[in-house]
Amino acid sequence: MYFNEEFETLPRPALEAVQLKRLQATLERVYANVPFYKQTFDKAGVGPCNVNTLDDLQKLPFTTKQDMRNSYPYGLFAAPMEEIVRIHASSGTTGKPTVVGYTARDIDMWAELMARSFVSAGAHKGDIIHNAYGYGLFTGGLGAHYGAERLGASVIPMSGGNTKKQIMIMQDFGSTVLTCTPSYSLFMAEAALEDGFDFRKLKLRVGIFGAEPWSEAMRGEIEEKLNLAAIDIYGLSEIMGPGVAIECIQAKQGLHIWEDHFIPEIIDPVTGQRLAEGERGELVITTITKQGIPLIRYRTRDITSITYEPCICGRTHARITRMSGRSDDMLIIRGVNVFPSQIESILVGIEGVEPHYLLIVERQDNLDTLEVQVEVDERLFSDEIKVLQSLSRHIEKEIKDMLGVTCRVKLVEPRTIQRSEGKAQRVVDNRKL
Repeated sequence: MYFNEEFETLPRPALEAVQLKRLQATLERVYANVPFYKQTFDKAGVGPCNVNTLDDLQKLPFTTKQDMRNSYPYGLFAAPMEEIVRIHASSGTTGKPTVVGYTARDIDMWAELMARSFVSAGAHKGDIIHNAYGYGLFTGGLGAHYGAERLGASVIPMSGGNTKKQIMIMQDFGSTVLTCTPSYSLFMAEAALEDGFDFRKLKLRVGIFGAEPWSEAMRGEIEEKLNLAAIDIYGLSEIMGPGVAIECIQAKQGLHIWEDHFIPEIIDPVTGQRLAEGERGELVITTITKQGIPLIRYRTRDITSITYEPCICGRTHARITRMSGRSDDMLIIRGVNVFPSQIESILVGIEGVEPHYLLIVERQDNLDTLEVQVEVDERLFSDEIKVLQSLSRHIEKEIKDMLGVTCRVKLVEPRTIQRSEGKAQRVVDNRKL
């Protein structure tokens, strides 16, 4: 099943021809309308006329989140404000938010790409889509909403929070597709069990989860507790919002990135050099159809790899692997690079451990220390102290063996670690205080 079969299954040569034509038009647009790009291109000694092949994209400078903040609020817009029909902004925790504007055509394009994404995940016109992504300046809620409507499905605009009501609505309205963050889906399942309700009794068939990194082990946990197929979706507000890339339900082996609208590259986050297919590095995206705020070689800071191998679903668009974290969220503990999702994969695979954890980083005597707080099963927590000590040592050894980092594991009682109805906070880095 496809939403736009012609473009989703374009042969690679035709797809690359579309990309080059749209890229060249976008470069002309930003050079003429965005002073930032004219200045940075001129400083680098390149311009639209120097991009005659897709490989020539490497000649152009990167765009960063700091560039967007420096241009706050509308400095990177390529369309006049009278053509901007929607404004979103990131929920960044430092500095000014990044502001993005959409023309009517941008909104229409976004709706189509989200509809493509829903179909790729196994959704169809007859579904009832329970949308628990937040509405507002965050792109998740409205992005999923417009895509569900474009698909022709019934959409329930729940937004986040009010968990008991979420569960009641899913039960009473017969929801078949759930959209939210992966951590919130587990939070809802846990809340339902506390009220004596089994989440698996719902009609949910598919869950589309994004907005935070999550592991393959966590997918298994979600699928078992919610009794649905858990699909990974990727997006970021600077580029569009959700729907930049998504897994197909047939393979669940990487996320198809819609290359007729975005050109992906993988670079070494330190050197900025482009990496070969299959090598893991930072994802860089160039938008080639956006009117409001086109971005050239935007450094997402998300760590992934890319493959152009054919997929069993028939889509020809490249696939990026599940995000393992962000280059700027990466913890460096005594020279060892650690992503929270790597520790999550270890924890979820250990019997008696719940999928709720917190990483606390300190600096003592000029040395970094890592404490991993993790909840354990209620029955296990009531066991003898030596059982808990043995489990702690086991987890410490697994993390040391798998990641090469020494840590202290602290087992805590169920429901001790603060829950989130949005993105879960996984790290407290006290070295920055």
